[in-house]
Amino acid sequence: MDIEKLKIWQLAIKLAEDIYKITSKFPKSEKFGIVDQMKRSAISVSSNIAEGRGRNSTNDFVRFLNIARGSLYELQSQSTIAHNVGLMKAEDYKMIKNKIEDLAHKIKGFVDHLQKQNNK
Repeated sequence: MDIEKLKIWQLAIKLAEDIYKITSKFPKSEKFGIVDQMKRSAISVSSNIAEGRGRNSTNDFVRFLNIARGSLYELQSQSTIAHNVGLMKAEDYKMIKNKIEDLAHKIKGFVDHLQKQNNK
């Protein structure tokens, strides 16, 4: 399976792009604070999906997909903080939160599918 054809990877890439655009509006004083953390978490999602796909076993892939979900929840926490302290606009926060929840759900569904196939 080509990683670029994997829907969850595509969504993770788009989410990272959105985070880059949104955090570019944050104050320069946050560059090495929450901005850096949010970018790292967002990048980690697609990176872990790709790394897991490149492994030789379904179990490894599932492990990396779960790590990707963990990075999504880190990003959710960071986005909530950014919103609560006034760095992120409400509409941006809502959009990011919805994308995180949707992607987490899709990754979980894919994990369930892979595990079901692996147990046959």
